[in-house]
Amino acid sequence: MSGNPTGFPVAVVGVGNMGGAMAANLLERGWPVHVCDLVPQRAQDLVPLGAVAFSKPAQAAVHCAAVIVCVVDATQCEDVLFGPHGVATVMQPGPMVMLCPTLAPQDTESLARRLAERGIDSLDVPMSGGPARARDGSMSLMVAGADAMVARFEPLLAALSSRVFRISARVGDGARTKLVNNLLAGINLVGAAEVLAMAQQMGLDLGRTLAVIEQSSGQSWIGSDRMHRALAGDFAPRAHMTLLEKDTRLAVQAAHAAGFEGPLGAAARDVFANASAGGLADLDDAAVLQWLSRPRSS
Repeated sequence: MSGNPTGFPVAVVGVGNMGGAMAANLLERGWPVHVCDLVPQRAQDLVPLGAVAFSKPAQAAVHCAAVIVCVVDATQCEDVLFGPHGVATVMQPGPMVMLCPTLAPQDTESLARRLAERGIDSLDVPMSGGPARARDGSMSLMVAGADAMVARFEPLLAALSSRVFRISARVGDGARTKLVNNLLAGINLVGAAEVLAMAQQMGLDLGRTLAVIEQSSGQSWIGSDRMHRALAGDFAPRAHMTLLEKDTRLAVQAAHAAGFEGPLGAAARDVFANASAGGLADLDDAAVLQWLSRPRSS
């Protein structure tokens, strides 16, 4: 691929499934990339692709025009940004922090406000689509933040994704949009797992049942993606059960804060919470089929 026309270095802090795929995509497109992760081997794995690995977020951020934060939750964001080795300890006005985790809107707003107090700009940019789409640049990015900042970093956003959705100029709206999306993803996944567990109890062939669903009105992307894994017995965690547990919980909380309560969100939240508590937390969220297929005491 042709090189990056702007040439500015980018740090990716948190190079697990999604962050690692994003970093690899940028490296393939010719961007200079610094990487850092709590698990040092994840960063080292990107060195053969051209990345420069660092052990601390602050080290990775030095001389970078943008720092992509791709960790799990608000606690990890807090440490990456404002901890003893956080990027805010070294960043000067000018570079930008891109917040990509799924967070509560108030947490995104708080982090952005505290960065702004230090003269550091930020964008609220949650992502969706999974590691394969992050790797090939086709994942969805939900961008909220100042128009000037979005325009300035448009080349980076375009390199990361061909599906960039401009949400609003208000930081926090990206987080809100991501929670809306992920709550529906959770509802769809629980629904797909529920009906296959039902089909199993009816004595139906699950592969044939899923094939019908995929070509009929019950189809959903996440249902197809995860249920194929589940039927193959493949529960290696591309997306841990705990991620949708967290995301559905945050989404229901955000709904309550907005004065809305629907019939399905809380039910999906409870399924992921119970499956995690029931011993499936470290498995892929496809294992929700396992959970719903377990015999229930009467």
